[in-house]
Amino acid sequence: MRAPGSMAVAAAVAALMIAAAWPGGNAAPVPRLAEMPPGRMAPANVDVELAIAVDVSYSMDPEEQALQRDGYVAALTAPEFLNALKGGMHGRIAVTYFEWAGTIDQLVVVPWRVIDGLATATAFADAIGAAPYRRAFRTSISGALDFAVAQFEESGYRGIRRVIDVSGDGTNNQGPPVDVTRDAVVAKGFTINGLPIMLKRPKPSTLDIEHLDVYYEDCVIGGPAAFVVPIRERAQFKDATRTKLVLEIAGRVPGARVVPAAAAREPRISCLIGERMWRQRWGGQDWN
Repeated sequence: MRAPGSMAVAAAVAALMIAAAWPGGNAAPVPRLAEMPPGRMAPANVDVELAIAVDVSYSMDPEEQALQRDGYVAALTAPEFLNALKGGMHGRIAVTYFEWAGTIDQLVVVPWRVIDGLATATAFADAIGAAPYRRAFRTSISGALDFAVAQFEESGYRGIRRVIDVSGDGTNNQGPPVDVTRDAVVAKGFTINGLPIMLKRPKPSTLDIEHLDVYYEDCVIGGPAAFVVPIRERAQFKDATRTKLVLEIAGRVPGARVVPAAAAREPRISCLIGERMWRQRWGGQDWN
């Protein structure tokens, strides 16, 4: 059910559009105006509906937050991204950007907008850059995925593909199990891609794990053409984020080693490792 992940990604990506299909092999038809509820217009066609979900939990220090945000701001106006945009069937995508932490802590920073060229891409990037920074308690990737799905229901757009782009530096430690949530989201026709941030060396006093990229591959990502782009050095942020966005817009996956689908094997890392580490540290208390 899940596409192979990757642990290494080429820095340069050719921007070619591949029409990834909705379940059943065909793009979902756009309802005729006569079929729409009174007062509601038919959804506008775009190549991709993309929800960018960024981690603002306390495990993300201020420098990591700034690098994460700057990476998306730079990527959205990069020539490679804009070229990939032009290669689509419609030449435009719909994007929203939101922050997440605990189960009920999500905040839309930039609501759904169409990006169809440099001007709209710059406006979107500027809106991200202008938002105040914030941090919050706990890490609920499952909560972020559920919140993302709810945003698509009211997007007002109809994409050939629907993609959730999740970046973060830790494992799920609050809310429903992430792999169960992932499977439910993928079953609805979404693709989930991951940008695991691995700048810190795990310590006994932290809830970090050494192989966060493997955790993302086995427990977080899923759907058609899903992939992971890990970040291990601060200097990689902008290149990795740009590469990830180009791949998402072009509907491609990076060349990498083949990882068997989780449905056919046991995950290499327990998908409940974050919850277990939290209980071990706090003695079973559910701190908010």
